[in-house]
Amino acid sequence: MTEYQELFDKIGCTIEETLLEQALCRTAYARENAIPLSRTMDYLAVLGDAVIEISVIQSIIDAGITDKGDITRQKIDKVNMSVLRKSAEDIDLPSLVHWGKGELGMHIWTSGRVSAECFEALMGAVYLDSGLDTARKVLNRLGLI
Repeated sequence: MTEYQELFDKIGCTIEETLLEQALCRTAYARENAIPLSRTMDYLAVLGDAVIEISVIQSIIDAGITDKGDITRQKIDKVNMSVLRKSAEDIDLPSLVHWGKGELGMHIWTSGRVSAECFEALMGAVYLDSGLDTARKVLNRLGLI
C-alpha cells in the first residue's frame, strides 16, 4: 500500500507517484533540496486551475444555465480561494505537501491562497495522469461540481 492511499481513497482515483510528488513539491522545498524547479507544483497549479474552471463551467451549462453573466457569477461562487482551500483541507492535502523550512515555520498552509494553489496542483496532476473525465469525477466527489 502506498503512502498516498488515504488521499487516493478520498479523491477516488490514483495518480502516478512521480507526478503526485511533483504536485506536492513547493518551490521553497525544491530550492532547499536541490530539486530542479521544473519538478515543482507551479505549472501543475496553473493547469489545475484551468481544469477546475472548465469543469465547473461545464457543470453550470449542463444544469441549463446559458447566460454569460449567470455562468460567470456561479463560477465565481463555486471556484474561489475559500472553496479550494476547504477542498484541500477536507482531503488533508496540506499534511502531504513538501513545504520549505520557512513555510513550515510560518504555517503558510493556513493562507487560503497557498492551500488553494496546492489543490490546483493536485487537480493538474489528476488531469495529466487520467484526463478530464477523471478530474471531473474527483471534483464531483469533493462537492465542487
